[in-house]
Amino acid sequence: MSEPFSGVFPIAPTPFNESGEIDLDGQRRVLDCMIDQGVDGICILANYSEQFLLSDAERDLLLELCMSHVAGRVPVIVTVSHFSTQLVAERGARAAKAGAAMLMMMAPYHGAALQASEKGVEEHFARVAEAAQIPIMVQDAPLSGVNLSVSFLAQLAESVPLVRYFKIEMPGTAGKLRALIEAGGEAIAGPFDGEESITLMADLDAGARGTMPSALLPDLIRPVLEAHLSGDRETAAKLYARILPLINFENRQCGLRATKAVMKEGGVIKSDAVRHPLEALHPVTRQGLLDLAAEVQPLTLRWGK
Repeated sequence: MSEPFSGVFPIAPTPFNESGEIDLDGQRRVLDCMIDQGVDGICILANYSEQFLLSDAERDLLLELCMSHVAGRVPVIVTVSHFSTQLVAERGARAAKAGAAMLMMMAPYHGAALQASEKGVEEHFARVAEAAQIPIMVQDAPLSGVNLSVSFLAQLAESVPLVRYFKIEMPGTAGKLRALIEAGGEAIAGPFDGEESITLMADLDAGARGTMPSALLPDLIRPVLEAHLSGDRETAAKLYARILPLINFENRQCGLRATKAVMKEGGVIKSDAVRHPLEALHPVTRQGLLDLAAEVQPLTLRWGK
């Protein structure tokens, strides 16, 4: 798939065994399952990959493993977020050398109060673009606490041409996407949404060309995009209504643990462990998730059986 990228680019989870070590064979199985889901690309080392619980050495190991195992079958986006511009530039250059199709990064932040100015954010992205020389996706998410206005994002796309993809996950995503597309014009090559695709229909109506959900059910999300982007909104809405209860339960009740729970049930991975201080799903919540998944039968629930 060549630029401009569009479609479904889910986040790859990082499987751990019960003692907390990365399950390398499980990671390979995760990637194979995702490709069998018919994804348009894969994003690694993101927040839903538990990147904030990985050491630098583990990040490097996963980058090498994922890039070599995917082996060009689909484009891979590598998340490189960090407060340090120098470290993000180094991460970006390393990912580009490994064959990444794109980088994804958040604006620099550390906690609620330590943030960069708009000038600092622009320079941050510019230095990473210079180091990596591949497209960059801005992740505009509540987790950072950073306010990235539409006017600033449009200016960023204009001043740093490699910054041409935008994953918008803020409240009122559809309105922000619509305004960004209007303000940025051709500089906005890839308007995407995220947050497990929980507002996908409104975001597609606003002009989104792609979505970055979890790896739980991209095989069922992709037909929604295909129908909508082909002009058949009625079919898209019907397909989306069928899977929305599962997406809603994932987003509101489970978070990143949902994909792992269903992948374990489906034989993709051996353990759905998350790293402390994250906690396992309550058994009742886990069963509620599996019951909803059973109703729509995503590939993750059947892949390893």
